[in-house]
Amino acid sequence: MADAEPQLIIFDCDGVLVDSEPISISVLVGAMNDLGVSITEDQAYERFLGRSLSTMVDTLDTEFNVHAGEEFLERIRTDLYARFRTELKPIDGIAAAIDGLGVRCCVASSSQMERIRLSLSVTGLLGRLPDIFSATMVKRGKPAPDLFLHAAREMRVEPAHCIVVEDSPAGVAAAKAAGMTVFAFTGGSHANFAGYRAELDRLSPEVVFDAMPELIHLVRNHKLDGIKI
Repeated sequence: MADAEPQLIIFDCDGVLVDSEPISISVLVGAMNDLGVSITEDQAYERFLGRSLSTMVDTLDTEFNVHAGEEFLERIRTDLYARFRTELKPIDGIAAAIDGLGVRCCVASSSQMERIRLSLSVTGLLGRLPDIFSATMVKRGKPAPDLFLHAAREMRVEPAHCIVVEDSPAGVAAAKAAGMTVFAFTGGSHANFAGYRAELDRLSPEVVFDAMPELIHLVRNHKLDGIKI
């Protein structure tokens, strides 16, 4: 018997496929500052990176006493989507990496479906990744494993045969909880905020890499531990 090859690569979207996190955090911090809430970008990354909208709303309420009503959320969406259409770029090398993997791929993101599709459309990736799963499809967002388990079920692949490519501590924790192999990508523009690498290291992803062209080699040379075929 030989070690199993991966059957599915599950990509997070923000910070993995598209370099969106600096734009997202800038918009969020600006909206909070306008409400009189003082928060730095480092603090925002620590609390919100990789989290679902529902988790963000709960955190704003419990930690900052900000009730994120529809008007507040609509302002964020409007500002964010406008900036995405003019500023958003794909992660360097991601299109070639997807094309060269030779393994089925899908997207599993904490963002809402509208935002995911806009992000992939603006950056020219939508045609390469038609299978998209949003945290709105499950009860609990990352760091709970629900979204990754849902994606694996829908793609008809066992969790142990999946590799998740994630950039956030919440996403790495979710993939670990789902029983999947985790490749932590640290090549996004947000990767230098305070405490980020330390938190990733604490979670012990199987692979850490910072250049997307490396992904093809890493996947081809990684055998899924403990699985026999």
